[in-house]
Amino acid sequence: MAKKKSAKETTSVEEKLRALYRLQLIDSAIDKIRIVRGELPLEVEDLQDEIEGLQTRLNNLQSELEDLQNKVSDRKNAIIESSEMIKKYEEQQKNVRNNREFDSLSKEIEYQTLEIQLAEKRMKEFEAQIEQKKEVLESAEETLNGRKKDLEVKEKELEGIIKETEKEEKALLKASEEAEELIEDRLLNAYKRIRGSVKNGLAVVPVERGSSGGSFIKIPPQRQLDIAARKKIITDEHSGRILVDEELANEEAEKVKDLTEKAVFA
Repeated sequence: MAKKKSAKETTSVEEKLRALYRLQLIDSAIDKIRIVRGELPLEVEDLQDEIEGLQTRLNNLQSELEDLQNKVSDRKNAIIESSEMIKKYEEQQKNVRNNREFDSLSKEIEYQTLEIQLAEKRMKEFEAQIEQKKEVLESAEETLNGRKKDLEVKEKELEGIIKETEKEEKALLKASEEAEELIEDRLLNAYKRIRGSVKNGLAVVPVERGSSGGSFIKIPPQRQLDIAARKKIITDEHSGRILVDEELANEEAEKVKDLTEKAVFA
């Protein structure tokens, strides 16, 4: 029993050419929408990453500042303790029984006095670091707030563009899938391969004024007749692009135009 041919295999050459050129027009329209968005999605992503990095830096600075403030507090407590010890030793000196006890207490007083001086020195160092850290922290906060405002502007801009083109893009993506369903895999793969290898993404082009679309190289008259007959898939021998006649191209362009207008005003 003979295997039943699929719808793709029974589609006429003309229908394949129409589907190919329609797909090209649709994909080009989708490209245009994404070009309008430009680098905005990447800019938004970069700003989000930068803000995350700045926030981490800010948290680290805040933690370092708190650590320095705790060190200042520890030195203050140490000074209070040493001062109390000095008072205690001075009181004890009033009741000593001999010079040895007096000298011993004097050494303790001298030691605690040195501890106070060291603590005061360290406090000044930490306080200087705190002032410096506060300046860095303030600068980082300003940068972070600036980036957050930039992100807000970019997100609103991107949201506006997406909202403006969302209906059209959805309709075009659906139409692109529908057009692909009419094209056999071999042709579809060839279309995608050519489209991916050229800068403007044009894999299917019409014959315009006797030349391949976007090219100044003339196509021989007999070949133009073969293209207009729509009996076989013909490619440009110079660019490898699939060629369609101008009339077919204009007819399909009108259909895609109607599709996008309906999507926009729906």
